Amino acid sequence: MNYKKYFSDELTSLKSQGLYRKFREINRDKKHFPRATERFEGNERPVEVWCSNDYLNLSQHPEVIKRSIEVIQELGTGSGGTRNISGTSSYHADLEKELADLHHKESSLIFPSAYTANQSTLWTLCKKLEGIEVFSDELNHASMIQGIKNANVPCHIFRHNDVSHLRELLNTSNASVPKLIVLESLYSMEGLRSPLKQIVSLAKEFNALTYLDEVHSVGLYGSEGRGIAEEQSISDEIDIINGTLSKAFGQMGGYVAASSDIIDFIRSFAPGFIFTSSANPSIAAASIKAIEIAKKSEHLREDIRQNSNLIRAGLRDLQIPHLDNDSHIIPIHLEDPRLCKNAANLLIEEHGIYIQPVFYPTVPKGDERFRVTITPKHQAEDIQRFLLSLNQVWDKLSLRREAVSDKSDNQVRKIY
Repeated sequence: MNYKKYFSDELTSLKSQGLYRKFREINRDKKHFPRATERFEGNERPVEVWCSNDYLNLSQHPEVIKRSIEVIQELGTGSGGTRNISGTSSYHADLEKELADLHHKESSLIFPSAYTANQSTLWTLCKKLEGIEVFSDELNHASMIQGIKNANVPCHIFRHNDVSHLRELLNTSNASVPKLIVLESLYSMEGLRSPLKQIVSLAKEFNALTYLDEVHSVGLYGSEGRGIAEEQSISDEIDIINGTLSKAFGQMGGYVAASSDIIDFIRSFAPGFIFTSSANPSIAAASIKAIEIAKKSEHLREDIRQNSNLIRAGLRDLQIPHLDNDSHIIPIHLEDPRLCKNAANLLIEEHGIYIQPVFYPTVPKGDERFRVTITPKHQAEDIQRFLLSLNQVWDKLSLRREAVSDKSDNQVRKIY
């Protein structure tokens, strides 16, 4: 086999479809965010960021930065090993207690990333629970899908947020086999919430475990930012909750929270946890501080709600196609990878607006989009400038305009 030709041909094919990804070098100055600096081709230019997952800007909070530096000066920059081999500090243990409390659970376990937490936990559960059948929402994140696929167990995919379809699938399963329902509380590309209470009720009826990804919810919804499950008063009824430290809390890593026995089970049997070096102690300490701040920051969550509403109102007025949801994630539909890239390039080159085009495999082919995320540091004048820039790009490229679109319920984002 001509390996060089194979790799070259695959990349050429990707580029010909408009699906090749380029990374922009964006340096976010903590003093001026959402302003940032892009470095490209040996040059620099100012840009404004509209696609950050640092939802509460806590990565740049002075108290969080100070705590990180203090622990680096105390213990250094690395953890020293896996959690079992010198990689567990008091900061790791304290963070796990904090996260368990956040979700009203007995225990929690931190991983280097939420992707690893999902993939490794689901693989372990599916491998160890003999005869298990999984019931997974069709829009679940790639990390969840990969964990299930790697386990090679029966997986039934229910239509997005379709409780009736989930019931139909559960009815086809043998009553005696273990069952696991896997879903997200807030879907990252659509900004749509799950009917959690109805799904939890089904899980009880069919004696199924529930696994809930709260990655885009924690820090932003519920009392003290404890997530949508807490907002709906059902945290205690969810068996396993997955979350992240790298979005609303502005740090790095992921975790699962559950009963002490489930967490100890994952800790003892998950290769993705056992054989992975632990997060730096400074990250754990900074995460604790970020969670403390997030709990007290209802004003920041309110700012995000108001800013999101301003953007949606502006998009409606301009008839720019978007999904009119009630979250901090605002999808703007372009439905063509090249148009999406061209529009993104025009926004940054002519208007200094940085927003990353989103296309396959993150979303289905034909459903390319921008994914707008707002933060408390975006001001009303920033939003008006953003909307004006979008409007000019839509005119220049003769992009489609229409009344608010609602195309969320039947879009499959990943392929099982």
